[in-house]
Amino acid sequence: MRSRRTLLTQGAATLALATVGFPALTARTAAAATYDGYVMGYFTESPTMVGARYALHLAASRDGLNWVPLNQNQPVAIPTAGTGGLRDPFIMRRQDGTFIVLATDLNGTDFGQNNQYIHAWDSVDLRSFTGYRRLRLHDRTAHTWAPEAFWDGSRGQYGILYSANIDGRDSFWVNYTSDFRTVSAAQEFFYPGFGVLDATMHTTPNGNYLYYKNLANGRLYGARSATLQPRSFDSGTYTAGVISGAIEAPIVHKDNTRDRWYLWGDSFSPVNGELYVWASDDITRDGWTPVGKFDYTQPLNAKHATICPLTLAEHDNLVARWGTPAWRRIRSHNLPDHLIRHRDLAGRVDPYPFDPYQDSQWRLVAGLADAGAVSFESVNYPGRFLRHFDHVIRLDPNDGTAVFAADATFHRVPGLADASWTSFRSHNFPDRYLRHADYLLRTDPLSASSPATDRADATFQVGY
Repeated sequence: MRSRRTLLTQGAATLALATVGFPALTARTAAAATYDGYVMGYFTESPTMVGARYALHLAASRDGLNWVPLNQNQPVAIPTAGTGGLRDPFIMRRQDGTFIVLATDLNGTDFGQNNQYIHAWDSVDLRSFTGYRRLRLHDRTAHTWAPEAFWDGSRGQYGILYSANIDGRDSFWVNYTSDFRTVSAAQEFFYPGFGVLDATMHTTPNGNYLYYKNLANGRLYGARSATLQPRSFDSGTYTAGVISGAIEAPIVHKDNTRDRWYLWGDSFSPVNGELYVWASDDITRDGWTPVGKFDYTQPLNAKHATICPLTLAEHDNLVARWGTPAWRRIRSHNLPDHLIRHRDLAGRVDPYPFDPYQDSQWRLVAGLADAGAVSFESVNYPGRFLRHFDHVIRLDPNDGTAVFAADATFHRVPGLADASWTSFRSHNFPDRYLRHADYLLRTDPLSASSPATDRADATFQVGY
């Protein structure tokens, strides 16, 4: 099995493998395809909303847990009608192998707006988006939230599933369609006796699973049904609440390589822009366990995500089309929710998410004193670099001197606590390594015989 800790570095490698003219899959080849990658769609928000962008963003992954934002974490599709913005995007492979993209029609956080429409795009391979339109799903004075879709083989149609407060109750509604252009009349799909939000459907040959947020207690639950008929899930809840409070937007996807499922949830208060993950080896049972922050990464500021499996060729072509970021983020080994950042011109590690989020973005350039090493140039303060001064790390402007160049140059070596991660050895004090102590960055003398805690403080993952 591939090491999850190495997958973040594969984006650049897969660029070289990509081909130019990837054809659309037919229904026959789509059914037989071997999936070896994933795409995530999302919009962005951050704690103080400086990272808010209500448009379609994409990220790629080989393992479904560690993600590389594409297009510099900038949008790949922006609505041109309705509110001019989107939330809650959803990507699904259709029966002919092409993709449909759906999204809530809402630009911002004015949740009091009522909207009968959702956004829709077609895409052959997620490298371009065509046929933009809005679909009217009902005629009620109610908002239309978080649309998803599923294939109902018994009908030979797709169901478009969404949240709406209609007739005074929060429930899930469905419209049926063959082409995502003309839709049937709306029907109530799921109402278990209390308000629900954010439906996500996972279908298998052995049953169908609907996950949702219970508005009465804030927990995520799963319901199951042998059929996809409206209201057939109402009494089918089979899980205890996965987590309570401040989590919404569940999505469920299966590991491409084994019988393991992942459930993602989205924090909405008090911090925006953080995703959580649980895992289960048997989706038929109530057995979700948390995935630690050490084992997954998320795209920067990602909100209300969607995940769809890809073939290796589709994954590589997607990366080739949109490109990997020119910047990197670096997280701590023993504090895996903490990122290297600058604050008040001091180098430190802080828990993600935070604003300004750009404080944690770095250009790893050729070392100022040794081109075979690296220097850390700030993205939001270009021309300033992390350097040690009296062995304390701070963000200073490059003054062009040899002393500054040496102070700002570090050699990447296998991690002192984990050889699959990275440690950074000082160029001009080769017995000293970059490490955090009381959350501040400094350089200290370290070696393989140093205490385990000190070695962990000096071990980092270079990712996105």
